[in-house]
Amino acid sequence: MADQAATGGYHDPPPRMGFFTDTSVCIGCKACEVACKEWNRVPDDGLVLTGMSYDNTIGLGADTWRHVAFIEQRRPVAAPAREDGEAQDGQAQDGQAQDGQAQDGQAQDGQARDGLRWLMASDVCKHCTHAACLDVCPTGALFRTEFGTVVVQEDICNGCGYCIPACPYGVIDQRKGDGRAWKCTLCYDRLGAGMTPACAQACPTESIQFGPLDELRERAAARLGQLHGEGVAEARLYGEDPGDGVGGDGAFFLLLDEPEVYGLPPDPVVTTRDLPSMWRHAAVAATGLMAAAAAAFAAEWLGRH
Repeated sequence: MADQAATGGYHDPPPRMGFFTDTSVCIGCKACEVACKEWNRVPDDGLVLTGMSYDNTIGLGADTWRHVAFIEQRRPVAAPAREDGEAQDGQAQDGQAQDGQAQDGQAQDGQARDGLRWLMASDVCKHCTHAACLDVCPTGALFRTEFGTVVVQEDICNGCGYCIPACPYGVIDQRKGDGRAWKCTLCYDRLGAGMTPACAQACPTESIQFGPLDELRERAAARLGQLHGEGVAEARLYGEDPGDGVGGDGAFFLLLDEPEVYGLPPDPVVTTRDLPSMWRHAAVAATGLMAAAAAAFAAEWLGRH
């Protein structure tokens, strides 16, 4: 996976590095958010609760390079039966609660009940294989590192904002009062020193895993197989496929529901994909207009002479 670094002009680059985020073991502690802010000196983003969840950072942005989403779901949950036949949670032996009512929404006799599930997921810049933000940057502020990641050089960024709508994930953002674009660098300064990115270093459950991208994909496939074997049929990988619309992500995820539930696009495509054909069609149209104008001018000239 060193090809992306090679396209950036690096000779004999190291393996492409990235993140694998296993959301099935994320506990929502936000240690990754704090570590990212501390190491990269990212300003605070208000710390205001949204009123929709316990999340106080809302989403990725110029001042939030790692964001832990809290997704609350109501869904049927099976109530396991006790092997010894005893009542559960204060229920009587005949399967009825002591007051004759099911407790906390739990159905009787081990049947499914209305339950609450929290999905936790730490989101980050995807460091795409085909990065549209990199394609549209007019100043060279965005560049591909020797590790295959995409970094913004804040001292070169002129705040034009072209990269903002180019990102298919809505990751990169302009900082208020500053105007320049900011996003995750995958701790480029730490990588150069042989260190692990701050967020992965701080994660207590190893939900965020860092390493060579090829190894992470193998590890993710094994984890997915394990979950499927345990009956978690809804588990899926997101962003690991080199054949997808962005050529695969340098930061990919194991999800426990549809991507849209996590605020991720179901089928992301590099937004500059059609630019070559658009320019070709524009050139053909311009040539046609010029030819038509020349023919009209020639006809007018011949008519006068």
